Amino acid sequence: MVQVAIEYMILTPVLILLIFLLPLTASAVVNSYANSRQISELKDVSSHLGSTIEQAYFSLNHDSISPSTVTFNLGIPPLLEGYSYTINATSRVAPISGDVIVDFNLRLSGSGVTTNSSVTLGQNVAWINSFFFSNSASAYISATKLANSTIQIRIPS
Repeated sequence: MVQVAIEYMILTPVLILLIFLLPLTASAVVNSYANSRQISELKDVSSHLGSTIEQAYFSLNHDSISPSTVTFNLGIPPLLEGYSYTINATSRVAPISGDVIVDFNLRLSGSGVTTNSSVTLGQNVAWINSFFFSNSASAYISATKLANSTIQIRIPS
């Protein structure tokens, strides 16, 4: 009878510890998975955005194309897991080649998850810095080829 009482005294604190430890561990694992999934979805949007901007640039960057304006539908979802997101697109010039590099910063509004990416375009690009809300009605890219073969690209907000 004494052995049973000792066993209960040893196992009771262990069981109480498990009651608190298992839900905390499960919560941490699920939160980590959710953050990874949100980052992955933001990276997909960023990749799609970069590809669309490259398509806009390459479609106008040819001598046979006369000065004109073209719009491209972004085709990105307005919400990711119920959250809107913002896109901040800025440009910089590569020091050696002189190419224009467009940097994207995507931020998921509800969770604060962010991701960054960039796309390299040619030297004849005039990128207009843009800030865009995902749930905006104007989800397109505007690319204008000017008479001097400069291509202005922007995301209207």
